[in-house]
Amino acid sequence: MPELPEVEALAAFLREKAVGKTVARVDVAAISVLKTFDPPLTALGGLTVTSVSRHGKFVDLDCDGVHLVIHLARAGWLRWSDALSPKPPKPGSGPLALRVHLDDESGFDLTEAGTRKRLAVYVVRDPADVPGIARLGVDPLSDEFTIDRLQQILTKAGRAQIKGVLRDQAVIAGIGNAYSDEVLHAAKLSPFQPSSALDADGVANLHAVIIDELTTALKRAEGLAAKDLKDSKRTNMRVHGRTGETCPVCGDVVREVSFADSSLQYCATCQTGGKILADRRMSKLLK
Repeated sequence: MPELPEVEALAAFLREKAVGKTVARVDVAAISVLKTFDPPLTALGGLTVTSVSRHGKFVDLDCDGVHLVIHLARAGWLRWSDALSPKPPKPGSGPLALRVHLDDESGFDLTEAGTRKRLAVYVVRDPADVPGIARLGVDPLSDEFTIDRLQQILTKAGRAQIKGVLRDQAVIAGIGNAYSDEVLHAAKLSPFQPSSALDADGVANLHAVIIDELTTALKRAEGLAAKDLKDSKRTNMRVHGRTGETCPVCGDVVREVSFADSSLQYCATCQTGGKILADRRMSKLLK
């Protein structure tokens, strides 16, 4: 799933490629992708893309005051083309969900792999009309994300496991499964660490690590084409997605805890004092 660094890089890519161009038309290949009906999708036709921004993991294209908001979910992606085919796509044809044509024949496809269709597109007058945006917590790269703010978040979370708190979009916007694994590894914290158990030094260290991990990933993604962002993210993970490989910090093996529909990766030497965490495969925690 694209997270804050990749979504911000996608927004920057679209600022360069799409801002100033006019939407010629939008084709829907999978009706399930569209989550709103007023304004209609056809309202975008003839409008100019005036800006592109990010809200958590959402990309927001402002088209003369009508917003095309995209959430790529777990398996969605954006594929840019400088010369889109003018032929309308066939509904239900492959991974294509939606196609946006711009007035110079460029544009982009929204695609989604797999059978679980969670890619979501909204057409709204105000981004806050999107429920997922309305409930977003603090952006970790904003000025509002201070050490005191993080302390308040962790104190309020109480005994809740810190991995789940970092992933909760209503608490901190933009961090998902991958970067929470990376943050906790860099901060030398167990994913099952109770949130309120961190002392003042621990909170300050976690705050610094969150900002460093995200800004470093964002710098790596700057200037990359949309098609290259996934590989850049995958290549630079230290523990996430690296089960069975060697931890680059200590040389121990990277281990995994599996859940009903997700998993986390960690290094026992770096993060849990050598303790092997139980694989709670059927647990619904941290979803």
